[in-house]
Amino acid sequence: MRISRIGAAGAATIAASALVLSACAAPQQESEVVEGSSITVAWNQPFYSYNSNTSFGNATANANIVYMTSGAFNYYDNTPELQQDESFGTYEVVSEDPLVVEYTIADGVQWSDEVPVDEADMLLAWAANSGVLNTPEFDPSEFTDPETGEFTDDYPTDVVYFDGALGGGLENVSQTPEIEDGTITLEYDNIFVDWELVFGVGLPAHVVAQRALGIEDAQEAKDALVEAIQNEDQEALAAISSVWNSDWNFTEMPAEEDANLLVVNGPYQITDFVADQYITLEANPNYVGANTPQIEEVTVRFITDPLAAVQALANGEVDVISPQATADVADALAELDGITVLNGIEGTYEHIDLQFDQSKSGTFNDPLVREAFLKTIPRQQIVDTLIKPLNPEAEVRNSQLFVPGAPGYDETVENNGMAEQFGEVDIEGAQALLAEAGVTNPEVCILYATNNPRRVNEFALIQESANQAGFNVTDCGSDQWGGLLGTPGAYDAVFFGWQSTSLGVTNSSATFRTGGINNLNFYSNPEVDALLEELDTALDPQEQIDIQLQIDKLLMDDYYGLTIFQFPGITAYSDRVEGVSPGPISPTIFWNIWDWTPTETE
Repeated sequence: MRISRIGAAGAATIAASALVLSACAAPQQESEVVEGSSITVAWNQPFYSYNSNTSFGNATANANIVYMTSGAFNYYDNTPELQQDESFGTYEVVSEDPLVVEYTIADGVQWSDEVPVDEADMLLAWAANSGVLNTPEFDPSEFTDPETGEFTDDYPTDVVYFDGALGGGLENVSQTPEIEDGTITLEYDNIFVDWELVFGVGLPAHVVAQRALGIEDAQEAKDALVEAIQNEDQEALAAISSVWNSDWNFTEMPAEEDANLLVVNGPYQITDFVADQYITLEANPNYVGANTPQIEEVTVRFITDPLAAVQALANGEVDVISPQATADVADALAELDGITVLNGIEGTYEHIDLQFDQSKSGTFNDPLVREAFLKTIPRQQIVDTLIKPLNPEAEVRNSQLFVPGAPGYDETVENNGMAEQFGEVDIEGAQALLAEAGVTNPEVCILYATNNPRRVNEFALIQESANQAGFNVTDCGSDQWGGLLGTPGAYDAVFFGWQSTSLGVTNSSATFRTGGINNLNFYSNPEVDALLEELDTALDPQEQIDIQLQIDKLLMDDYYGLTIFQFPGITAYSDRVEGVSPGPISPTIFWNIWDWTPTETE
């Protein structure tokens, strides 16, 4: 599931979140690992990339593994409330005008190969996720394989292009940050309300530089990387960015010569990985932070069928599942003994997007055709058929930016036109628009997860309805759908779930801003871009709502796509483990993996 940077509700402000924290050493933790303990968790999509900050790797299935194997300055609990991990590092606002934030890695924090985590790693994170050093006007889309979503072999070697979290906020730090021992100082060009959510340490700088520049010594490799960034060395940066973009894409255990791809700095480390079957993590003996795990080994099995996950839980093959909730899943879980079942509403919502450019057929370049297709989407039927059996109170969601029940939602529903224009299927209206556009039998090839039963049912309902209006809906579905998102020429429309990763009010920027990492449909509206820039600096909560109301309306005026429903959530676990307490936003069940306690050992 693709990760969304759209927040659920609320926003940080400078006044509320600019807490000055003092730097302190990471406390040396005594091991809490229960020797011989192990659990198995089922997840509905295989892991395929360790760099979840790229447009290719930006998926929940990847982010779950990255989360469990990475340290961070902060993370969300299941409230959800932002928690700071001072054992990894601290940050403080040293100036509010201009906004200047200083990050310091705690003493003793290290990578799993015992190389210290330091300022070089943070400088690389800035370079990779700000896009500031990228070659101007370079368009990577023509070098993207429509079959896989990865960059092709003819990708140029002389351009600098970090495919990072563009549009996420770090682009507001346009000057190369100052660094010194274990510290980086970010100076924002403007006040940025969600500054606390946009920066963290990603890939190890020494490994990136070793692989890109052919330097064996870790410190020498770091020094070379820092020099390349500070001097804007185009040749070195081209190699560094290419390695950062692509080397961490792997679908099975890397070969021995690529073992440095497994270097991490979090509670767990990857020790086994079999393609399309499972990935195994073991407690990292070189982790020095406060979030010390108790379970020695965690295996994530890839089970795409929700009922198969329930059966694996019943058979004792897995201990924790969080499948896509269906009525059949709920009924099957109710029959099991010794299983705890938790129900709730997730911070994930289903939506359908239309490709504005570089699509398979070019169908939706015409706004009349976009409007016509949206009139055929049977949203109420999808909710009634697939969601209400789980949640009788479920309703169609009618906003791209606001969660039902959040401040601003009712107002945007009255204003944006989604419910009014597309509340019911209108075949005749769609036919009239196609006639006005002068097109006959336009093809719409839809991308979706073919290994997901609910999505298969959704596709069938959409296809039947749209075909009645004269569309030729064809199947671009794939079990590798995640890597194909945003790939030029791969499809015309797509439906999937955006998984919220934070409560940041600016997180919609990455989805709707021109060139944002989550802008997968090549949407561009200068008025929306300008409003998103206003949102970046809006400190007043009512002003934030007002700006988002305008954006929501513009998206519908452009016939961007439609939201469908908020996900019902279901988690079940056996009596072999305690401490499972899922949160509503990514990484859901894994947010407190270090608190999970085994009740028995092998």
